[in-house]
Amino acid sequence: MHTSRKRRIETDVMKLLMSDYEVNLVNDSMQEFFVRFYGPKETPFAGGVWKIHVELPDQYPFKSPSIGFMNKIFHPNIDELSGSVCLDVINQTWSPMFDMINIFEVFLPQLLRYPNPNDPLNGEAAALLMRHPAEYDTKVKEYVQRFATKEAADAAVGKIGDEDEDQDQEMSDIGSISEDDS
Repeated sequence: MHTSRKRRIETDVMKLLMSDYEVNLVNDSMQEFFVRFYGPKETPFAGGVWKIHVELPDQYPFKSPSIGFMNKIFHPNIDELSGSVCLDVINQTWSPMFDMINIFEVFLPQLLRYPNPNDPLNGEAAALLMRHPAEYDTKVKEYVQRFATKEAADAAVGKIGDEDEDQDQEMSDIGSISEDDS
């Protein structure tokens, strides 16, 4: 990796580590970590706590980071199953002028405050927001209470390798269910 890019990654991650955000590095890597993110006040996401998975590509800051919610969130621009985020500033219009702090202080809070139902990753959330905004707010608050507690964020799959184990467990559960049926 180019020395100036490595230095930039270290600078951005150090800024995040020294901020008020709780950051957990994966295998002491500055290129993969989790950040505890709180829902913005005055939104239906207020009081919510999410574990955000961040991966910085070798080409960072010229290539955008990969961002994903580890615990469930109900939002038109966030895939409920994978947690991936549809946000122009991260996906298409990323610029080396931005840094990691921008994502957590500006981009994600803005995304939660001003969802874009016209470019959905979660069609159900988008439709509900457009047709029944009050019901959308209620469902968001229900998700916050069920899936966005500090405990839920802490319990969200912590290491990438854990996902495979969960998958195997699901597969064996499915196998045992079908065996019981016959």
